[in-house]
Amino acid sequence: MRLDDFDPNINVGDQRGQGGGFGGGGGGGMLLGLLPLIGSRFGCGGIVVALILLAVFGGLGNLGSMIGMGGGGSSAPTTRSAPAGTTEATKACTVDAESRAACNAYSSADKTWEAIFAKSGQQFRQPSLQFYSGNGRSGCGAAQSAMGPFYCPTDQGIYLDTSFFNELANRFGAKGDFAQDYVIAHEFGHHIQNLLGTSDQVQRAQARASEAEGNAISVRLELQADCYAGVWAAQNRDRLEPGDIQEGMTAAQAIGDDTLQKESQGRVMPDSFTHGTSAQRMAWLKRGLDSGDPAQCDTFSGAI
Repeated sequence: MRLDDFDPNINVGDQRGQGGGFGGGGGGGMLLGLLPLIGSRFGCGGIVVALILLAVFGGLGNLGSMIGMGGGGSSAPTTRSAPAGTTEATKACTVDAESRAACNAYSSADKTWEAIFAKSGQQFRQPSLQFYSGNGRSGCGAAQSAMGPFYCPTDQGIYLDTSFFNELANRFGAKGDFAQDYVIAHEFGHHIQNLLGTSDQVQRAQARASEAEGNAISVRLELQADCYAGVWAAQNRDRLEPGDIQEGMTAAQAIGDDTLQKESQGRVMPDSFTHGTSAQRMAWLKRGLDSGDPAQCDTFSGAI
């Protein structure tokens, strides 16, 4: 994908070389990541229980239409968190090729979603991109490479150990720049859910649900983030190169709950899915790519 160089004013932090740590830093947050985090890096998740979702939320059909491509609504100002500073961002983003790729994708997603929010008359806040290596700290507690990339709603930060890109390519066979871009776009999708209040609703619902019901809700949240990643790519369709979409589909297939469970434990436990099957992840990424419309990413109504 032919992305522009990152905006040097983006909000980037870098914990690499600081020794990491396992301290609190807010706690109580909900990690939203690319890979299942329960049990192990490739752990467990849940199945969909549509009736539970409807009972808990009283119907979530409105979430998909909270933001759309059309106009309407009163104009709302765009607010951006204070940037880390041109020097700091540039330094962090140019450590290596993987850092630059992450910053380019993050900067593109930031501009894209800011424009979508402005068109819908909704308020946008820029998240931060936080690099760490091995161990780090987040507003949701410890950041560890074993978690994979994740988003912390508490401090609105996207956390990334860039070694994941190498693992994505070499262990999961998901190579190419668009596979890496998909990682960032997915986590940015979680930030959009946070801004729209979807994450808070899901967290409240999970607090009242059984484990299986909570897993089912998590699946829908993750699939929506996949769809939002597709929306970002569709909004930048002129930057796509031959093979990019297939790279994204390969990545989505590689990190489905069923595929990961087959590889790690030799069997599949649907009741434990938290992120969705490979087929579901591919389907919702494609839905975003085909439509380019956030309103088409309503994973909370009907079957998925």
